[in-house]
Amino acid sequence: MSTVKASYSERVKVDPEWALVWKAFTQMPKAVINDVYDLRATSNTAQTASAAMLLITEEIEETKHTISSLDGTSINVHQFVPPAASPGTSPQRAILFAFGGGMIAGSVDNWRASIKELAQRTGTQVFAVDYRLAPEHPAPAAVEDYYSAAKWLQLHAASFDVDPARIVLYGKSAGGGIATGTVLLINDKGGLQYPPAALVVEYPMLDDRTVLPADHPIQEFLIWTSKGNDLAWEAYTGKKREDRTADNVSVYAAPARAEDSQLATFPDTYIDVGGLDLFVGENIELARRLVNAGIYVEFHLYPGVPHGFNHVRHIKVAQEAIANQTKFVNRY
Repeated sequence: MSTVKASYSERVKVDPEWALVWKAFTQMPKAVINDVYDLRATSNTAQTASAAMLLITEEIEETKHTISSLDGTSINVHQFVPPAASPGTSPQRAILFAFGGGMIAGSVDNWRASIKELAQRTGTQVFAVDYRLAPEHPAPAAVEDYYSAAKWLQLHAASFDVDPARIVLYGKSAGGGIATGTVLLINDKGGLQYPPAALVVEYPMLDDRTVLPADHPIQEFLIWTSKGNDLAWEAYTGKKREDRTADNVSVYAAPARAEDSQLATFPDTYIDVGGLDLFVGENIELARRLVNAGIYVEFHLYPGVPHGFNHVRHIKVAQEAIANQTKFVNRY
């Protein structure tokens, strides 16, 4: 008797609630992406749409500060203050936020609703860094911008009622890679009075070497695709995949390239990722290596959902992810 082998799409289990979202998503017109600028336009549109789904019920005060990056370039850091963290309280926790966008897209403007929602649900001041984007500003610009913001925030912590020892580095996607790279830069360069209190990264973009074969089982479910990832890394590193080596790609740009010894001084770390995410393998590997280095790690793998799943807040797995992340942040 012959048997029929199931197709990849039949063998991959998708979260039932996400399956309904995915069905609607696949019926939308597909963006044509020929270069990194097409990718930027598509990513910016998606970011604005996803942020619009979030519910902000409190008045969040926003102030823009202009600081200097390591190379002297002026960058903006936006301070978001929820009612629970209003001035006059005792020194408190702060979050230093790096937005997502594949290193080539995104802005604080795009992510404003998401940042306000983070400030609201954690009762924490959030300082969001408008770091520079590739290809106009390739690595290490973004990491140097974020590092400079961390140094500036510690230096001026008292004026913001912030405890300089309670600054949590927080990044989404590409921002997660930038925050992780910044930990490595802090460890090598110093310059901060206190180490980061914790590192929180959502499905971080860490490894320029990541590639999936065309017939990989999750390929058809990817939100951030292999093609887009290649375009983004080429723009960020200034080199094509075949030309990138350990000698010409900094660990600050691609933290997955760091040596085990460089992970030994990481702060407590939170990582989450969906099982249908291009970054799932590199995120699992970072968690494994940090654990082996003796670092306190909280790692969550959410099966059957893709990159950015936690923006769709009506599905239970997104609610679970947000609750776990909030609980972790509130320990520090």
